[in-house]
Amino acid sequence: MQLFGDNSHLNTWTIEKAKEGDRRAQKAIYDALSAKMFPVCLRYMGEREAAEDILQDGFVTLFSKLDTFSGDGSFEGWARKIFVNTALMSLRKNDVLKESDDVEEARSLSTEAPSAVQDLGYKELCKMISELPAGFRTVFNLFVVEGYSHADIAEALGISEGTSRSQLNRARAMLQARILETRKK
Repeated sequence: MQLFGDNSHLNTWTIEKAKEGDRRAQKAIYDALSAKMFPVCLRYMGEREAAEDILQDGFVTLFSKLDTFSGDGSFEGWARKIFVNTALMSLRKNDVLKESDDVEEARSLSTEAPSAVQDLGYKELCKMISELPAGFRTVFNLFVVEGYSHADIAEALGISEGTSRSQLNRARAMLQARILETRKK
């Protein structure tokens, strides 16, 4: 019995068996998704231990809500939303944006020189993103990586759109400064 298709995507049979509580199918889902979802958790949490906790919590949520997956769209995309939302709930619970600034304070920050990113390696850039303050990192990930709008981010985090824009601008400025500092070395 084949659990995966040729392209290693989870197939419908595996998902249906997991919905029925089949432990082998659930393990197959865990094995297929854990390596893909851990970097998602790490991007939001910024540190390995916290990301591991979110990964665990995300799988608990995924398996408890597995019966809500309708089969429309990508299972991996559906699962990714669960892991992102699990990370966001943790960040909201810890009030990471409590020291957020509004957009007016961010206007003075420069976000030019995007070509500086081209000289960086993926791992180096990911490390810089993970070192951003939690609020900056969260908004940056939601906007740049996940493609959320500022309205969606504001709603998800319980902040204003201006605060979302401010956090993004400040994250970009901080990344730009770190990139330029790295290039000088």
